[in-house]
Amino acid sequence: LALAGSPGGGQHYDYYGWQPEILPHGRFYGREAQCLDIPPDMQLCRDVGYKRMRLPNLLEHETMAEAKQQASSWVPLLAKQCHTDTQLFLCSLFAPVCLDRPVYPCRSLCEVVRDSCAPVMESYGFPWPEMLHCGKFPSDHELCIAVQFGNSKATPPPVSKICTQCEMEHKADGMMEQMCSSDFVVKMRIKEMTEENGERRLVAAQKKKVLKLGPLKRKDTKKMVLHMRNASTCPCPQLDSLSGSFLVMGRKVGGRLLLLAIYPWQKHNKEMKFAVKFMFSYPCPLYHPLLYGAGQH
Repeated sequence: LALAGSPGGGQHYDYYGWQPEILPHGRFYGREAQCLDIPPDMQLCRDVGYKRMRLPNLLEHETMAEAKQQASSWVPLLAKQCHTDTQLFLCSLFAPVCLDRPVYPCRSLCEVVRDSCAPVMESYGFPWPEMLHCGKFPSDHELCIAVQFGNSKATPPPVSKICTQCEMEHKADGMMEQMCSSDFVVKMRIKEMTEENGERRLVAAQKKKVLKLGPLKRKDTKKMVLHMRNASTCPCPQLDSLSGSFLVMGRKVGGRLLLLAIYPWQKHNKEMKFAVKFMFSYPCPLYHPLLYGAGQH
């Protein structure tokens, strides 16, 4: 684990010199922390590089159950591989390494992860959250967790990487997870597709079948227009041809309908048929994955 500003680097560090804004009243210094094994089912921080974590963590989660529950919302972002240090940054907060004092991520670590991952989050209608505001973390000359596996700049996305909305699940469970946490699910044809302001705009044909209505109003379904954020330059194999029907899932954000996932409709696909038939009986988690339509917790 690389630490910036550590005594081994020839710099003296005063542990009390930097008071984190995200933990007002200095709660870490008023109560004794516990050191616990990182549980195997805390998927976000599995194989992070150390075995034990500190509770309360650096996001004020006091119990392991709360820490695991909140951390699970970030697993889909980790799967997007938007930066090589995403896990290091998130786990430094959700499952901080167990030392004699809390050690926060460096501001530069936060910034490189944010610069690479915020565009991915925006594609799903989520801003970079205030609780991860990089200005809250210490500068590199203080003791903090530094950029480790990635470089000091944002990781540019591969030119050939397909649009995030076009990454398909191949099993019914994966599709139903997406359906659970999407506001709406619709079977439809696409009348036309245009590109503007860095996004694709899909206009639905008049005839469509709403499988999950959610917050949609009559006007939303009558003239349905779906927006794919940050998708004007990435490939989407499903949209190479607009013939046939599509299964689409999305969220309603600020009056606009954001496309989160799209599948070519395949009536002989057993996994898809099962997912559509049983989506309302599927045991949806209380906290939906961050990148599939979860609310702000």
